[in-house]
Amino acid sequence: MTAALAPAAALDAADWQARRRAHEQRVDAWLAPHLARRRGGVKHPVEDFLFTYYSHRPAQLRRWHPGAGVVLRDADQAEFGRDYRASAAGLTLDTERVRARRAESIDWIRTLLAATAGRPAHLGCFGMHEWAMVYRQTQDEVRHNAWPLRLSPAATAAVVEERGVRCSHFDAYRFFTAPARPLNLLTPTRESQHSLEQPGCLHANMDLYKWAYKLSPLVTSELVADCFALAREIRTLDMRASPYDLADLGYPPVRVETPEGRAEYAAAQRGFAERAGTLRARLLAALD
Repeated sequence: MTAALAPAAALDAADWQARRRAHEQRVDAWLAPHLARRRGGVKHPVEDFLFTYYSHRPAQLRRWHPGAGVVLRDADQAEFGRDYRASAAGLTLDTERVRARRAESIDWIRTLLAATAGRPAHLGCFGMHEWAMVYRQTQDEVRHNAWPLRLSPAATAAVVEERGVRCSHFDAYRFFTAPARPLNLLTPTRESQHSLEQPGCLHANMDLYKWAYKLSPLVTSELVADCFALAREIRTLDMRASPYDLADLGYPPVRVETPEGRAEYAAAQRGFAERAGTLRARLLAALD
C-alpha cells in the first residue's frame, strides 16, 4: 500500500521565484571562483574538491527545485523538466514517478542515513586518513604534488605509525597507499558501509551533500545547498589537518601530530558532527 502524501503547499509565482533567485545567488558565490579557475587551468586542493570528487555538476547545483509536495503557481513545465506535471492548481513534482524510478537508490540512502544517525560519534581518528593517503610516498607521488608536505616523507610516515589509523569510511580508505591499509584498525568495504559509517567521520558528513543531490529533486535545493556549505567547511578542516603545507593558500595547519592540534581537530569534528546530525535528520524527514 502506498503511503499517503501530505497535502501540497502552494507557492505564488513571486514567492517561488524569489526562493529560486536566492538559491542561485547563494550558489553563484561558490561557483564563480571555481569556474574562473577551471577556465584558467588553475587547480585548488580545497575549494575545487566538491566539484571534482563529487559528480554533481555546477549547473545542477545551481538549478532550483522546490522539493516534493509543493505546487508552483504560474510555472512553466519546460523550465523544470520531465519529472514535473501540470494541473489546474499549478506545477508540482511527480513524486511517485521519481520514487518508482529511484526506489533502490532511495532505500539504500535512507538505510545508510538512519544507521549512521543511530550510532555515537567517534572522534579519535584525528584526520589520519589524509596522512595514510601519502604514507610512504615521495613528494612527486602524492596526490596534490603541487603543494609541499609539512614534514619529510619519513617524518610523515612516523606520525602515521605512531598514531595509527582508525578510519571507518570506505571512500577514504580506498585512497590509502598500499602500505597504509594494513595499519588501519578496520577494513571498510562498500558492502560494510551501512555497518561502519558513524556520525563523527568528516567524510561521512561531507557525503551528506552527495546523498542530498542524489535525492534531488525530491528534496529542496536549499537543503542540497546547506549540505554543500557544510561539506565545504569540513573539507577546509580536512586539508588543514592533512600533511600538506597549504599556508600560502590561506590555510594555517591544524598540527594533529601534536596534542594541541589533536584537541583542536576533535573540537571542530564534534561541532561538524552536531551540524551534520541536523542535516541528516532533515534528509530523513524529507524521505519519510
